[in-house]
Amino acid sequence: MRPIRLPEPPNSSGMPEIFEGGVNVIRRAVVIGNGFAGAENQSIGLIRALGLSDSYTAYHVIRPRGGYNEWLRWLPLSIHKIVEGIIQQLLGNSRFAVKLEKRMTPLPAQNYGSIGLSSILEADAKHIASIARENFDKEGLLLVVASGWDTVSVASSIKRLAPQNVFVIQIQHPRTRLDRFDLVVAPRHDYHALTSQGQEEIPRLFRRWITPREPPGRNVVLTMGALHKADSAALRIAASEWHDELAPLPKPLIVVNIGGPTRHCRYGADLAIQLAGSLHNVLPSCGSIRISFSRRTPQKVSDVIFRELGDDPKVYVWDGKGSNPHMGHLAWADAFIISADSVSMLSEACSTGKPVYVIGAERCTWKFSAFHRSLRERGLVRPFTGLEDVSKFWSYPPLNDAAEVASRVREALAERGWNLRR
Repeated sequence: MRPIRLPEPPNSSGMPEIFEGGVNVIRRAVVIGNGFAGAENQSIGLIRALGLSDSYTAYHVIRPRGGYNEWLRWLPLSIHKIVEGIIQQLLGNSRFAVKLEKRMTPLPAQNYGSIGLSSILEADAKHIASIARENFDKEGLLLVVASGWDTVSVASSIKRLAPQNVFVIQIQHPRTRLDRFDLVVAPRHDYHALTSQGQEEIPRLFRRWITPREPPGRNVVLTMGALHKADSAALRIAASEWHDELAPLPKPLIVVNIGGPTRHCRYGADLAIQLAGSLHNVLPSCGSIRISFSRRTPQKVSDVIFRELGDDPKVYVWDGKGSNPHMGHLAWADAFIISADSVSMLSEACSTGKPVYVIGAERCTWKFSAFHRSLRERGLVRPFTGLEDVSKFWSYPPLNDAAEVASRVREALAERGWNLRR
């Protein structure tokens, strides 16, 4: 009698799927954030692009905030905490300390909760490195993704404490000692200081203090803009969630995102007045306009927008109450108008392939001016003048930095004999 051949099981190696591939397969990740959504969304965006969005743990670095700590926030995090502890011991509950706290408390004492990641686990390098080592035989390599200046010391310490058990990616240029990380992800404009134009803008006396001072090495991945989590899957979900509110609006739907002035993109109510006037000019070619502000938007800017446009039936200005419509806007907008200060908002909008107009780019200097120039040269954005017919659609290959960085991560892992869970 001919023997019966049973079908091979899905996993022919005979071991549970979690062990397939051994310790050389990455199945888990850690995200280290700094409490600010703009930085943390970059890490989450990369985690999503790598297919690990359902298997990561989020940690925060917690910098002391409020009171005299606002004078210390430029110190490295570890030194800041030491100095803060000394001040607490010296001042205690003295009358002077209480008076100082009352005069200098513009921000809450913590930087987690509604800002950025919802996790309130404080990032401890020794603890995370210990987890990586102790679970290595069972769960394999630990991917660590960190973003923001305050996370640099934590991420580099994890790499130093568990070099054989982690793969550490630092997003945003750490300025010094790039060899402390397996990969560094930085925008091209961070290297503006090395260009001929950048050199002309720096007085010779200060050139030795400007970083980076060397071209990007093999472990540096350059991006056009900022990574983010507004990928196609997220936008499909947002389109469904916001369908009832946004789908019925008259077309074209123009979304206006307003940030806030920065050291290298200075503006005030004058830009808000310019924007309001330009929006009045394009209203005839609009079906509807929806305007949102960021946490950085000054009151004087939002006041101008509310005063000049708040009563127009075509215009809706989000007042910050209820669910944030940002993702719904990205999904449903026909075109965007964005203030020049926000690399994150511009990067998200340019990932949609829809028309993106920028206001205020001429007010930006240094590397932010270089960023805007690169966007224009690639045809991703156009200046907003108020003379446009915004009903005319134009497009471009969408900006997809997260996917490109994810590809480089996979290549770097493969060079070391590692790969990501499929």
